[in-house]
Amino acid sequence: MVEFLTKETFLSKVFNFEENKDWKYEGEKPALIDFYADWCQPCKMVAPILEELAEEYGDKLDIYKIDTEAEQELAGIFGIKSIPSLLFVPKEGQPQMAMGALPKDTFEKAIKDVLGVEK
Repeated sequence: MVEFLTKETFLSKVFNFEENKDWKYEGEKPALIDFYADWCQPCKMVAPILEELAEEYGDKLDIYKIDTEAEQELAGIFGIKSIPSLLFVPKEGQPQMAMGALPKDTFEKAIKDVLGVEK
């Protein structure tokens, strides 16, 4: 199930940037975060792929969406200039950003290579 984050839920589930200067992931499993907007056509193409991935990976992976219009502070912190922007957050180490509407197989490869998660 894809979960929509606000600043408050982001602080507790992903990264509390108000308390930490350096990256410190708050989650319990790897995550994929989609920075999107409702008016964005490529974002609409990615949405069903993320729903499929959420079903296929189940509880091995958290998939979050952040509305860049509603959560401009979060978009600013991550320097989001174009959408969709996708943040791959491994359990350990630094997150990696990918831009644009990626095909499903590219998501699967990144989930395996960056997040270390297999179906």
